[in-house]
Amino acid sequence: MIRYSLHCDRGHSFESWFQSSSAYESQEKRKLVNCPVCGSAKVERSIMAPQIVSKKGRDSQSNDAPVPVQPTEVIAPGSTPLLMAQERELRAKLKELRDHIVKNADNVGERFPNEARKMHYGDIEHRPIYGEASPEEARSLIDEGVEVSPLPVLPDDRN
Repeated sequence: MIRYSLHCDRGHSFESWFQSSSAYESQEKRKLVNCPVCGSAKVERSIMAPQIVSKKGRDSQSNDAPVPVQPTEVIAPGSTPLLMAQERELRAKLKELRDHIVKNADNVGERFPNEARKMHYGDIEHRPIYGEASPEEARSLIDEGVEVSPLPVLPDDRN
């Protein structure tokens, strides 16, 4: 496997893994390598320094670390700047949705399953509500045809 730093004709940078350099070249010729941001098929490899690990480097810490050729952002292991940006955008949208629901709906707490049923069957007037329901209660509501959705929980909510 080989990892390439790539960029499109619109200036977006991203990384991708390929089975080999010939696999990349084959996919590039068939226009199968696309920018995940804008979808452009005009993609080229960026200049990058290879990561070479010596036998000494495997046994202990060494100074043979790769040298970045272009400015880079410090990122979490396994993440890429693109994924981080998408994750931040998704979290912001989920927070916006959650804030909208909390602002515009009544919190009925543990009464949620009963209140939702009453509205569904026409016993009380429809209004936006949110509250708490166990997984079993939520399944039961869905089985009855009551439209329910979980309120997005953000990682910050758990800390």
